[in-house]
Amino acid sequence: MPGQSFQERHQALVELGTELTPEMVGGTIALCAPAIDESIYVGVTTAKNLAYGSHERQVLDVYSGAAAAGSRPVLVYVHGGGFVQGAKDSPTTPYFKNLGAWAVQQGWVAVTINYRLAPAFTYPAGAQDIAAAVTWIVEHIGEYGGDPTRIFLSGQSAGAMHVADYVVGHGGYGPHGRALAGAILASCLYDVGRATAKDLHTAYWGEDRSKWPEYATLAGLIETDLPLLCTVSELDQAEFIDHAAQFVAEWHTRRGGFAPMHRLYGHNHLTPVYAIGSEWDELGRLIARFIETEG
Repeated sequence: MPGQSFQERHQALVELGTELTPEMVGGTIALCAPAIDESIYVGVTTAKNLAYGSHERQVLDVYSGAAAAGSRPVLVYVHGGGFVQGAKDSPTTPYFKNLGAWAVQQGWVAVTINYRLAPAFTYPAGAQDIAAAVTWIVEHIGEYGGDPTRIFLSGQSAGAMHVADYVVGHGGYGPHGRALAGAILASCLYDVGRATAKDLHTAYWGEDRSKWPEYATLAGLIETDLPLLCTVSELDQAEFIDHAAQFVAEWHTRRGGFAPMHRLYGHNHLTPVYAIGSEWDELGRLIARFIETEG
């Protein structure tokens, strides 16, 4: 909340715990939402529920401001929700309107997307929907002031896993190829064969765990030539921290140097995106530096 010290906020997050219970999610929203600077919404225009496919979930929102046509980097965000829930915005919280509006204040155009959910739609439906959305963005974003050659695709949790799948080609790319300038993965699981057999995971990856290793993105991400920005939070669930550590170790073994991984101190699984537009935003600063460098 506004005026809280780092120590107070950190302690409050520690007390909420790392498990994604309704109490933890609600407590995190209550902690983060009041801290968002309302000025980020000034001058922002939102085009809502634009269809990029035929399914009711295949819609996106475009956030823009005054700009010359076709001139600005484009930040695309894919929400989390354990493959089975979630949305590009909410009538009861600022999420993820905060990210779209904040991006406009950086001088960019932002796109937030919905995608089809498990268990009705299983692997690789998420990446296939991203491919369809990217196709729409390449063909239409110039109408909103965005540059289709500077698309940065981002996602958190399940959304990050869909982004990773798209980057390595698990869902195909469409007529314009991969069409990205960079990708941002916040709290991602990279080695699907090692993922725990949670109901949320089996809903998307299927009951047959012998197939899960085929769905891993670890090797493909390490081999890709696409610029990456990856993060994991100090107060993330243990499985996300474990996969991030594996990513760093295998990157060093295969490529040398240090992986493009950042540990967000004082954040939990949700706060990196929930805090965007607030005084204790950390992920946004990293994204801004990444886009400035790569875009």
